[in-house]
Amino acid sequence: MPDTIRSYSRRSTYKVLTPEQEARVHESCLQVLERTGVSTTNTRLLHVMADHGQQVDFDAMRIRFDPDFVERQRAKAPRAYTLHARDPKCDLPLGTDRGWLSTDGCPAHVMDIWTGERRYSNKQDITQFTTIADALPQVGIQWQCCSANDKPVVVRPMHETHAQWHATGKHIMQMTAIDPFNARGLVEMCRVIAGGADALRERPIMSNFQCSISPLHWDDPTVEAMQVFAEAGIPVGMCAMPLAGASAPLSVAGLMTIANAEILSGITILETFLPGAKTFHVSYNTTIDMNTGELNPAWGANDIFAEMGSAQMGEYFGVPTCHGAYGTGSKASDWQSGAQAGLAAMGAMIVPADMLTGIGSLYGDSVSSITELMLGAEIYEIAAGWSDGFPFDDEAFALDSIEAVGPAGHFLDQEHTLLHMREFWRETNMNRMTWDAWELAGRPDPAAVANEKAKQILETHEPLPLPDGMQAELDAIMDAYEADGLAAEQAS
Repeated sequence: MPDTIRSYSRRSTYKVLTPEQEARVHESCLQVLERTGVSTTNTRLLHVMADHGQQVDFDAMRIRFDPDFVERQRAKAPRAYTLHARDPKCDLPLGTDRGWLSTDGCPAHVMDIWTGERRYSNKQDITQFTTIADALPQVGIQWQCCSANDKPVVVRPMHETHAQWHATGKHIMQMTAIDPFNARGLVEMCRVIAGGADALRERPIMSNFQCSISPLHWDDPTVEAMQVFAEAGIPVGMCAMPLAGASAPLSVAGLMTIANAEILSGITILETFLPGAKTFHVSYNTTIDMNTGELNPAWGANDIFAEMGSAQMGEYFGVPTCHGAYGTGSKASDWQSGAQAGLAAMGAMIVPADMLTGIGSLYGDSVSSITELMLGAEIYEIAAGWSDGFPFDDEAFALDSIEAVGPAGHFLDQEHTLLHMREFWRETNMNRMTWDAWELAGRPDPAAVANEKAKQILETHEPLPLPDGMQAELDAIMDAYEADGLAAEQAS
């Protein structure tokens, strides 16, 4: 278990769903997949599923799954494996009693920490964010925090990960490559870093997840990309992002059914292509604002409960799980963002997944924010400490110290106090100054403190360097794929 990364406890036994509700969600998912099925634009997938005895309507491009087939394929996915990293000290085992935090992704805007203004993001923003997250012990997994809007769309996913390799020694989870062209390019990069194809299969330093299109659709390039990654030994998660009231029923049970049916169908597809492929369950359940039709940024009990329930269902299905939290709907690092992040983080500790995402965004994951990254790490630290609990042994009860002090005494000079004084949580960005000291300091708020600390990290932090010559190899791959992608785009 890595000591360099702050994990959280997964020993909580609390369930938001009763066993009967778990079974009902499961049965509802299987019923949806059998009666309604999924559609796809991938004709090869239609033929593969027909060859495996599934009911395929080639004209409607729809697959209806036999429930027993879904269950057999699901059982082929491993429950435990490791997310490896360039730095072996940052390897993250999944399927244990510990869980890991990731950053968020992949908005088209950033909140600039120098100007305080929202603007379109670029490739350099990804490198800066990744560097800061590399320095934070709370972060175990690096997503692509924002979009490389300054790079060609055809190879933008590759650029977004190319921006990270030299900026972190931690595990990278690629979440923007949803086509086979970018998938192949990223696999080439991974093989260079890992030391070859076999070494990558042994130690996959990157994972990926592919998203269904709600409700119940798998796009052609997405299906191809998942196979490219899986054949290289890269874990491929299955992600659903339904919106209750738009792409899912406007009920928590209906929302969870759509999400988990889509994830089960994705796992079934992957395990049919490549039995035993490493996968994980990624469910982001949310709602729309019924007044505007937009993503609801003021999510509350419904959304958090659905996230907790889906984490529970991923565990029920026997695969590693990824639980959504943070991602506040606020437009700034303010009271709303803190309240939403705190409530969601505590919910995630009560029903803990293997992975918790993701700190560092505002406005419903639409704006990447380094400030929110810093503040989210502090909230996570509190929640993770709460999840670990505290000792209740003889030393902790300190009865000898209590007897020595006696009535009306104090514990400031006690050896027990000196031994444990650094164990209690200390703030990093929050403020515990006296009122007078706070006034004298210019009334600093946590967001301003976080910004300054982020700037200091950028000036001083040195991520694990790439071996000599490796950056040039990665650059050459990037340049070659960009040239090929642009040429193909121009030819079409």
